Amino acid sequence: MTELPGLDLDRLAAHLGTGPLTGELIPGGRSNLTYRVGDGHERWVLRRPPLGHVLATAHDMSREHRVIKALADTAVPVPRVELLCEDTDVIGAPFYLMEEVPGVALRHRDQCPWLSPDKARALSERLVDVLADLHAVDPEDVGLSDFGRPDGFLKRQVARWGKQLDASRSRELPGIDELRDRLADSVPDSARATIVHGDYRLDNVLVTEDPLDISAVLDWEMATLGDPLADVGLLCVYWNGIGAREDDPITGTVPTLPGFADTDELVRRYAERSGADTGGLAWYTAFAYFKLAVILEGIHFRFTHGKTVGAGFDQIGQLTLPLVRQGLAASSGEH
Repeated sequence: MTELPGLDLDRLAAHLGTGPLTGELIPGGRSNLTYRVGDGHERWVLRRPPLGHVLATAHDMSREHRVIKALADTAVPVPRVELLCEDTDVIGAPFYLMEEVPGVALRHRDQCPWLSPDKARALSERLVDVLADLHAVDPEDVGLSDFGRPDGFLKRQVARWGKQLDASRSRELPGIDELRDRLADSVPDSARATIVHGDYRLDNVLVTEDPLDISAVLDWEMATLGDPLADVGLLCVYWNGIGAREDDPITGTVPTLPGFADTDELVRRYAERSGADTGGLAWYTAFAYFKLAVILEGIHFRFTHGKTVGAGFDQIGQLTLPLVRQGLAASSGEH
């Protein structure tokens, strides 16, 4: 039995009452750690927080477990959760276990030789439709009425990510404080409150090829109740990529393949499906650039302190400032 960084398979097997376990790190995640584990008969997926420098209010396994469980009987595709363990003596951190769902997280163009332009268009539309379905769920109907505080959500979000930035500061970041101040001085009034995913993008869902569908929405660590346009703005940022990089290690380049909708088309479809007014989306897009810049700076901080697991983290720090520049442009109404 091989021990993985952040996951003691012996202790996990004893806790689950199974035989010897095998495990592997599932690549692609930049924050919470995800592993595939099995006992030779069954396989599961395990999620736990990162190894170090855990920011306040982030990486809450119980919240992630709760929202996935609550959405089980809705139109939103989610894995079945098996258990939540908050006893840090088992593997050194809280974790939860869920079923392994068929499908692939599409992060790179070379994963998609089967994705024709027609299928790419259909996948674009399905991705938006699932987001609209999420935002249509009544939190009270699924036991999530106390999952967040929608009043003042956007103002608190700007303040929260500003605090996260301060907790991860290790170098000069020209323009990031200006972007934060611009956002804080122009917070819009939210038209409605829904369950928000907080990190909705193509590679945070699993896609099946035949039939083409989204089998599960993953990575709910930032889910809460708030303004649904925050999800839409962030999806647009991920869709466009970071600084037009062809080797973008965060968002990948899959949406640049022939057939995928552009961001204007995504926004139009969302507005049609949800009935939402998306006329003020520029603020949400600028905020998404700021939020993502802070997240990446936190990851860079952990990398420089030897607290990351997996490959590709050496490039993350290069992306913070391009995001800041794009955020400033969006906040000025530039394209």
